[in-house]
Amino acid sequence: MKKVLVFGTFDGLHPGHLSLFKQARQYGDYLIVVVARDSTVKKIKKRFPIRDEKERLRRVQECELVNEARLGYKDNPYQIIKEIKPEVICLGYDQKAFIKDLPKELKKMDLGTKIYRMKPYKPKKFHSTILNERRKNFNQ
Repeated sequence: MKKVLVFGTFDGLHPGHLSLFKQARQYGDYLIVVVARDSTVKKIKKRFPIRDEKERLRRVQECELVNEARLGYKDNPYQIIKEIKPEVICLGYDQKAFIKDLPKELKKMDLGTKIYRMKPYKPKKFHSTILNERRKNFNQ
């Protein structure tokens, strides 16, 4: 079984996320999605997500494209990679957090994991920041 790992915030699943999952599935046969903790999102994006980590995890777990979904760790973002030992990590087109040191961390873990960057899917329309801003304005 070839495990593929994707990680992110997933603050409201939208067609861009589904495209990411579909693209990632092409690299293996078991897709694991790691959902960022609220505290990690706050640290990276300087704001909390609209939906809390339990809600975001639940929505990803319900997605038929995903075989397994888990919450990441608060203290060490690479720990989950060490546990899962994926053959492939697929990054979102705009993913920046924890990426710079990823090859070095994989080497430290003695993993031969391949890293691929996925293509965007209508990024001017389906990006969580844009969709959440529209939702916020609509609810005011």
